[in-house]
Amino acid sequence: MSFFQSFGFLQLLRIEKPLLQILIWIRTLGTMASIALMVYYFGFTLTVQRQFDVIEWQNSLLGIFVLSFVVRWLYMRFERGFLKVSSLETLLLGLWCAEGLWALLGRPWFTESAQRHDELLPYAWFVHTLAIGLAGLELIRLSNSVVTVRLKPAATLLVSFLILIGIGTGLLMLPQMSYLPEALPFADALFTSVSATCVTGLSTIDIGTVLTFKGQCVLLALIQLGGIGILTFATFFALFLKKGVGISHQAMIKDFMSEESLFDAKKLLGQIIFYSLFLELGGAFLIYLSWPLESPMFFSTAEKAFHSIFHSVSAFNNAGFSLYTLGLAEPFLHHAPMIRMLIALLIIVGGLGFPVLRDLFGLNQIRARLKTPWKKWKLSTQISIWTAVFLLLVGTIGFLVLEQRPGGTLTHHHVSQAWVDAFFASASARTAGFNTLDVMAFGIPTCLLMIFLMFIGGGSGSTAGGIKTSTFTLLILAVWSTIRNKRQLELGGRSIPFDLLHKAYTIFFFAATYIFGCSFVLAILEPNIPIIDLLFEEVSAFCTVGLTRGPTMEMGQAGRAILMLSMYVGRVGTLTLAFALASKNENQAYAYPKAHVLIG
Repeated sequence: MSFFQSFGFLQLLRIEKPLLQILIWIRTLGTMASIALMVYYFGFTLTVQRQFDVIEWQNSLLGIFVLSFVVRWLYMRFERGFLKVSSLETLLLGLWCAEGLWALLGRPWFTESAQRHDELLPYAWFVHTLAIGLAGLELIRLSNSVVTVRLKPAATLLVSFLILIGIGTGLLMLPQMSYLPEALPFADALFTSVSATCVTGLSTIDIGTVLTFKGQCVLLALIQLGGIGILTFATFFALFLKKGVGISHQAMIKDFMSEESLFDAKKLLGQIIFYSLFLELGGAFLIYLSWPLESPMFFSTAEKAFHSIFHSVSAFNNAGFSLYTLGLAEPFLHHAPMIRMLIALLIIVGGLGFPVLRDLFGLNQIRARLKTPWKKWKLSTQISIWTAVFLLLVGTIGFLVLEQRPGGTLTHHHVSQAWVDAFFASASARTAGFNTLDVMAFGIPTCLLMIFLMFIGGGSGSTAGGIKTSTFTLLILAVWSTIRNKRQLELGGRSIPFDLLHKAYTIFFFAATYIFGCSFVLAILEPNIPIIDLLFEEVSAFCTVGLTRGPTMEMGQAGRAILMLSMYVGRVGTLTLAFALASKNENQAYAYPKAHVLIG
């Protein structure tokens, strides 16, 4: 008789399915309770005794995860493969068990004497870090059930952003997230959450003085999740944990990243995370080394590091949020050209798009080009890069010409500083909302130039907004082909399918119509604000740029609601929104006779 039979293992097998189902519900409820405890601990002002109680409750919930893990391992006959597949969960639970064993054998870390705040804090971070890891793993498992929901991939993407906005709003309203006597008002918390999730940068509050360190961390998390996409994060970690991803789930990422196939979209996931973290951390390190010595707010190395990380993440994700009241136009940054150039480069790289970054810096692509130097970049990569270069040059020269006139913001700048500020303004206007100059001091021609750059935006599959550079290129190509009376669209030795041109027309028409409609409504709601400022603000919101001429602070709640809706629609993408709301297309096996319509 085997070991399992001697202990009635065959009897246990009979209740395996219902028991595992119960464990799923217990883990789910435990995850929700664990998250609630973390929100309570970090979001509210608690006494030391209350903090002690919360950590004890959190410890009890971690014990439930250990019990669930042991039962699942039991039904797997204690196979090593289970530990390998669940390696991260094994590590987290192992650390918790090791600490408990250390408490039994040696001097316990968590005793009555540990209720003193100085001893409680390290252990609190230890427990909550384990709880965050285990809760995250459980949420990833739950996210895979999204494939069973009868929603289109695009619709699921829309819902995921709404959920993230709701969570961010609730967190920002917690007492510990702001310095205000009372919690951050709902309207301001909602606007800030929408702006951060949609990586825009418009705000109704001064985040540097209103939000605490905890609130700024929440804002940073919203920017990161909103920039890369919460579904991208969930899918990547599901693959990392070898849980597998369904076709429907992959289709969401394919639509979101504008990839040509499900295989390409699935393969791109790991590279997205790698490129993002590598560039953000690399940018933060270089920014850390470049802060001027006279920076008044850096009282500690930790604060300096956080400011570097925050601005690097905000720049790469094209969010445009800054921790300073005047943005990057603060006086202590006037003679810090390296900071401006680094942030501008992060904005440009983030606005190129992840597929372009893979084509440029992917190891396989680099090896292929070394073996075959004549091999060109993909056509989409060429479009994204050359259009970005063209727009950067147009914007830089335009700013120099327009703002160096008498009364312009660059009139009294040194030549080198004027070039740096003009280049930065050109890069920021297309995709991000950082400013080194006073936007409200710009003349009308400069504002129109910025509206043009904001409307085009960055590359497809990037963190940038706008109609995208590929859409702009196809529209210009179509106009040029029409003028030359050509029946085919040709670019780079390739024929462009007309269905892509139809999508480009759809995006352009939807964006232009939406901006015009919202600007019209804003003009009615805010008659005291100049129309150029309203148009500027609406384009900035819809194209998720974040530059402002001041109307956001002056608007009523109705006007701000228009801007929030514009940020959301602009972030999820006009075409994605159209696909999500459209009904199923019916195949047409017929065609009407051709008609001739007078044009022009």
